[in-house]
Amino acid sequence: MSVDELSPESSIMHSAMLPFCVCALLLAKLSGAAPAASSSIVSSSVSSSAASAVFASSVSPSSGPATTASDATQSSSFLPATATVEPVSSESNVPISGNEPIRGGLGAPIQGPTDDEMVLQNPDFLAPPTTDHGSFDNVKWPFSLSHNRLQTGGWARQQNVGVMPIATEMAGVNMRLVPGAVRELHWHKTSEWAYVLKGTTQISAVDQEGRNYLASVKAGDLWYFPPGIPHSLQATGDDPEGSEFLLVFDDGNFSEDETFLLTDWLAHTPMEVIQRNFQALGTDDWNSLPSEELYIFPAGYVPSDSDTAPSSPQGQVPLPFSFALSDMEATQLSGGSVKIVDSTIFNISTETAVAEVTVQPGAIREMHWHPTDDEWSFFIEGQARVTVFASQSNARTFDYHCPFAATHAGDVGYVPAAMGHYVENIGNTTLKFLEIFKTDKFTDISLNQWLALTPPELVKAHLGISDETVGRLSKTKPVVAAGSA
Repeated sequence: MSVDELSPESSIMHSAMLPFCVCALLLAKLSGAAPAASSSIVSSSVSSSAASAVFASSVSPSSGPATTASDATQSSSFLPATATVEPVSSESNVPISGNEPIRGGLGAPIQGPTDDEMVLQNPDFLAPPTTDHGSFDNVKWPFSLSHNRLQTGGWARQQNVGVMPIATEMAGVNMRLVPGAVRELHWHKTSEWAYVLKGTTQISAVDQEGRNYLASVKAGDLWYFPPGIPHSLQATGDDPEGSEFLLVFDDGNFSEDETFLLTDWLAHTPMEVIQRNFQALGTDDWNSLPSEELYIFPAGYVPSDSDTAPSSPQGQVPLPFSFALSDMEATQLSGGSVKIVDSTIFNISTETAVAEVTVQPGAIREMHWHPTDDEWSFFIEGQARVTVFASQSNARTFDYHCPFAATHAGDVGYVPAAMGHYVENIGNTTLKFLEIFKTDKFTDISLNQWLALTPPELVKAHLGISDETVGRLSKTKPVVAAGSA
């Protein structure tokens, strides 16, 4: 049939196809004249096409039998049907033991000045694991780097946003009192939560209703004062060295130097006002007041555990300001133990919750996060390694009480809400630390439990793991998991 014999419709189609034919001929000529592609480009193109084809086949209708995630994971050498990226590396990323920034084939020796002691305390800063990536603020502060305020009878040093800016929700103070020494009568705008590290501390307080409280708080126990409640702290003679404790305040901007002190207030009040306020009998009644704050000072006597509070016509506070955490039975776990105290059992502590955690050598405080609360941590003993995942491929590893350092000072850690993390014991002794939160109730989400309670096919599609591995996931929180055999 000639062109003239074509119907009007066929003629239109024929005319429309002519440009495509011309383009095809030109492309064929150009490709014949172009140099051959390199083998790496061909390989990459084939791999990319194959991966696209596998992905497409997993979501497109097919006349043949469907490929399941289970079929794709029969051999660890194959990617799951939904994989679009390469598997993770299985190379070792344990902390280095030397003092040079070298990990595998990466890095080079330091040629300029360096601080070997600081390097040994922070091996994962010197040679980070290859899984670290991106940028992340510092979440480690050793109290040994804090400025110390020395007084007759003790000392105090603090951590706040001034030294660790990311810690916006909480601040800490480490304080020491010799027997009989007093942290003078005072109060704060914030609440005060405490954990006794050593010795015994006698606490006294009066609430807004005129109800009082007095108790001796021993090592491992807690106290809590709501905002504005006046109180005092005094070391007893139970330990000949006195007492030492950790204080946590629910504001990262807190400063110990901004405390409301009894002697400071009176030193800045006209004498006639003081005499009128206390109905002085004579002009000399209050003339011995200190001219400035005492802060920490020796009281001239050592309190006894048998002391009782003065009788108050309003009675005693209905909710105790102290809690005997040391007498609480710990929950035993495969890799350690945990004690959790919040307002459900320490009723007055409505702004602070704590988990006291122990981790055996080689074990791990499991991968987890806290949905709405920042975590302020304090490492009491042992050696820890923590990686914080901050989303968007940002992850950073920190060392607390590093085993290669000559000394181990108390370190403070901080993990913002919702950021994934774990705490690994990398030492040869038990790791003990506190997880502290600005909340009335402790909460966390376990990665292991989350995956165990998610549809198995969905988990396998994400991670490329076998049915057997899925079956080993824990439907209850491991909390602290034992090390691998």
